[in-house]
Amino acid sequence: MDPRATLGLTVLFIVLLATAGCRKEEETPQGGGPTGPTPAFLNVPGWVIDSIGPPYQTPGNPLTVEGIALGRRLFHDPLLSDDQTISCATCHEQDHAFSDPRPFSIGTDGSVGRRNAMAIVNLAWDQHFFWDGRRHSLEQQAHDPVVDMAEMRNTWPVVVQRLQQDPTYVSMFMDAFGTETVDSILVVSAIAQFERTLVSFGSPFDRYRYGGDTLALTPAEKRGMDLFFRDAHCVDCHRDVTLADHGLRNNGLDLLPLDSGAYEYTGNPSDIGRFKVPTLRNIAVTGPYMHDSRFETLEEVVSFYANDVELNSPNLDQHMFPWMIGQVDLDPSEQADLVAFLHALTDPVFLTDPSFGAP
Repeated sequence: MDPRATLGLTVLFIVLLATAGCRKEEETPQGGGPTGPTPAFLNVPGWVIDSIGPPYQTPGNPLTVEGIALGRRLFHDPLLSDDQTISCATCHEQDHAFSDPRPFSIGTDGSVGRRNAMAIVNLAWDQHFFWDGRRHSLEQQAHDPVVDMAEMRNTWPVVVQRLQQDPTYVSMFMDAFGTETVDSILVVSAIAQFERTLVSFGSPFDRYRYGGDTLALTPAEKRGMDLFFRDAHCVDCHRDVTLADHGLRNNGLDLLPLDSGAYEYTGNPSDIGRFKVPTLRNIAVTGPYMHDSRFETLEEVVSFYANDVELNSPNLDQHMFPWMIGQVDLDPSEQADLVAFLHALTDPVFLTDPSFGAP
């Protein structure tokens, strides 16, 4: 095995052992058997850990086989919605990298959301959730859609009552958390565990850049990759390896944003127009694009960055400085190459892995 891969796996193993130790010290209820639930490990290449470190871990909620199985079932179960017609998976479809191909998701009563449902990809390494970054863990994120009046329109007491009356769920909660008493904290903990397993590092780009497969990319894709990491400045905000960013940024979409972004919950005028930077992994299957779904195709997105960035937008992010000084100048051929590279970020195994589908 490559020494870098061995080191990466060793680091992950140590981190997970340490996490398990903390769980014992906190006397968190155990399930699954005499020694508690079975520890689980993310299936990621060693170079991922070497590059960006281990995933973030919410204290008291380590990955377990039983917790992931419970979270998977909950993620795909419409029982969470008021009329039992919508599940998490309804608006986060696997073949679209767990995003919604509709411009805006539709709630149980026909209400239409106002922001595109983001992809769930490699969020185990993320710190901000929702377009406005208002939640800071996957557990917190999983809480909101259930009670959102434009989404599931339910209440947590109703959800808990339904789960408590289901013998299968009661048994699964016992296995995962060592208790037959269901509550909202355990529900979101299980969903978050499942979502942390949604990792994607198997694209042609990965095979070329990290696997040494010189034939994994076409000439156009290679040219697009060079642009991505150099003259097009895409990497300034979509950083290797996750091709995402932990910041909230104004990328110059509008002079006067109709959606004020992070400002809605911070109240800070400097946050007007700032949004989460999404991952570009599997981007070819996650359209439409931007928080308001204004672009239907990747060609439109690249054309925007090549020609239409609003440089006078208030709070324009400092990462857009290359645009301000005229460094980004992409002709039609270069734009086509960049789009070709973005298609090479698609991981077909991730989109079809049966372990992510409905149980």
